Amino acid sequence: MQETQVALTGRPVISATGLFTPPESITNAELVASFNAYVDRHNAAHPDAEPLAYSSVEFIEKASGIKARHVMSKAAILDPDIMCPRLPERANDEISVMAEIGVIAARQALERAGRRPEDVDAVLCAASNMQRAYPAMAIEIQEALGIEGFGFDMNVACSSATFGIQTAADYVRAGNARSVLVVSPEITSGHLNWRDRDSHFIFGDVATAVLVEDAAIAPAQHWEILGTKLKTVFSNNIRNNFGFLNRAHPESTGSADKLFVQEGRKVFKEVVPMVAQMIVDEAARLGLDPAGLRRLWLHQANAGMNRLIAQKVLGHEASEDESPTVLDTYGNTSSAGSIIAFHQHSDDLAAGDAGLICSFGAGYSAGTVFVRKVA
Repeated sequence: MQETQVALTGRPVISATGLFTPPESITNAELVASFNAYVDRHNAAHPDAEPLAYSSVEFIEKASGIKARHVMSKAAILDPDIMCPRLPERANDEISVMAEIGVIAARQALERAGRRPEDVDAVLCAASNMQRAYPAMAIEIQEALGIEGFGFDMNVACSSATFGIQTAADYVRAGNARSVLVVSPEITSGHLNWRDRDSHFIFGDVATAVLVEDAAIAPAQHWEILGTKLKTVFSNNIRNNFGFLNRAHPESTGSADKLFVQEGRKVFKEVVPMVAQMIVDEAARLGLDPAGLRRLWLHQANAGMNRLIAQKVLGHEASEDESPTVLDTYGNTSSAGSIIAFHQHSDDLAAGDAGLICSFGAGYSAGTVFVRKVA
């Protein structure tokens, strides 16, 4: 390739995406059977305490729209004696599991764009939970792929991927990079409390990759990035207190707040109007008619939230074609959700069609990436 001889435009585009899906999946029926077996054991062992309530398939699907989720460690999660993933620790000279699945997704994105690793300038590992503090997962992915340049990790919870896309786009706009990989390996099963009835069904595992490049070197078929917008508002309604300072207060190590916790109703009430207004305002700034957006690839956390946001943006209840769902089979995959939706439901759009990739979640954080299909 001769990209170095091409005059760069400073206009960022999405050249390709990649996706790794774990082969194992847990249905709601399987999950409920495991959870209820745990409830029976707990209640029998604590006869004087307030009994735990059963979960049910109907409860899960009504609350979330989720029907199944892919995971890296099915048997251990479903074992009532364990109920969390079991992933053997790897030696330091072996690739870590988070980097490994990120590399798979990244290689697919590169292949789809007709790009070689040596053509990429930077790797951003944008995910909600990093496997370790350092060395950065991004640098390990960079090394495994054989990419020169630089890499770093970034965490904005459920909005990590869209924040990563804007960061990559800004590098292209500034001329500091021609080609940037945004990789989001999400092993969210590790921070989910599988014994909590209100949340035990929410998350699944996956890895996505987005290749952001200068328009001058992009493949003929790509997505022009029309504009990006990021927003954060502090909230404790979604929180995870796990961190290296936990050892400084050993009395609370292992308590429920060291895993994912949320006030779901408050999140729903506060996030839906915030995100809908953000989308409408940003569309206006870009000179786009929100009702004219061909497709919305929204964050895949809750079917009800997506339905209301899409309705506020489009002015009518969105069809599956206008706002596709992957939540039902993948569960909530944090930052990867909207990217999965885009990856699986974008090839059919025609040249000139405009759409929106949008994330929202803990922080609160929200990110919008408006795109237009080229060729």
